[in-house]
Amino acid sequence: MKHANLSLVAVATMMAVSVSAQAGDTEFKFGGYVKTDVMFSDYSNGAPDSGNLSRQFYVPGTIYGVSGNGEQVVDFQARESRFNFKTSTDLDGHKLSGFIELDFMTHADGNERVSNSYSPRIRHAIVSFDNWTVGQTWSTFQNPGALPENLDFVGAAEGTPFVRQSLVRYTNGGFQFAVENPETTVTPFEGGSRITSGSGMVPDFVARYNFKTEGGAKFTVAGLARQLNIEKDNLDTQEMGYGVSFTGVIPVGSDDIKLSATAGDGMGRYMALNYANAGVLDENGDIQTISSYGGFASYRHWWNDKWRSSFTVSGFKADNDVALTGGAVNEESYSGYVNLLYSPVKPLTVGVEYMYAENTKQNGDSGELNRVIFSVKYVL
Repeated sequence: MKHANLSLVAVATMMAVSVSAQAGDTEFKFGGYVKTDVMFSDYSNGAPDSGNLSRQFYVPGTIYGVSGNGEQVVDFQARESRFNFKTSTDLDGHKLSGFIELDFMTHADGNERVSNSYSPRIRHAIVSFDNWTVGQTWSTFQNPGALPENLDFVGAAEGTPFVRQSLVRYTNGGFQFAVENPETTVTPFEGGSRITSGSGMVPDFVARYNFKTEGGAKFTVAGLARQLNIEKDNLDTQEMGYGVSFTGVIPVGSDDIKLSATAGDGMGRYMALNYANAGVLDENGDIQTISSYGGFASYRHWWNDKWRSSFTVSGFKADNDVALTGGAVNEESYSGYVNLLYSPVKPLTVGVEYMYAENTKQNGDSGELNRVIFSVKYVL
């Protein structure tokens, strides 16, 4: 037994030496933040049940409420807190890096009764080698750098592309080209529950160009081409979809303006957290694409080096063919935000935000959400 213990110690020592040697060529970095939110919400049609996605953050299409429930609720959560780990290695002039990040949002596996325990979920998991990136991360069609500084998790949900998925991306200067994971969502003929399909062998294709101006403004233009594909039950149909997105971050002295405008035919899940589907089935079982467009604008003003505010408006609209979709599908959504944030020291931010949102279905049914958020965020 003594010899076994010595062997284990020897193995552990060799492993430690090996890790130390690797650490000499590799940079390791831990990051993330701890964020606690207190949200006071008023739902016009009755609040969703505790644990519902709309009780975690604003998702267009989830605020129609539950008839019979109270309209006013309060939620305390620390689920947006996240942890990430990054490595970077220089290999004879080639750069190899890896990044993985987890948080605790969207899961319904916990509850608020005793321990508020929620499973971690994967946000990002990528490997990059020189100009190539492989793994799960932000879609190339989205520019996360243009998102407003809001306390709500997304911040302008209906006005921006917002997708994380697995992809293979090549970057050369300001140009980016990617093949990404396909997933089709359509509305049945004359309405009904969403049909989701991962059928087909054709990935989604994205091309993007990032550029800067002499004044320091940053812009992106991105194009999306995808095949909508349904092969299930008695359905076998395909159709092409496309989208174009423009984003900008424009400095105005110490302040800045962030904006986004996106339009397309058959974009579906790429916009507004899948508020509208990419297409609808006609009477023959063929896919007819749904056109949609959306955008946001946000102005951030620094009152001084510790205090700042953002003012944001966001909107989205889908052009449904009511003869095919019926009247119970989502048509338009918009929201507005105003906040006041204070950072006594750089890693710590305390803030309050008011948001208003309204979602309207094609038949005129609507739901409203008024929410006040108090947050404390500490960047690790």
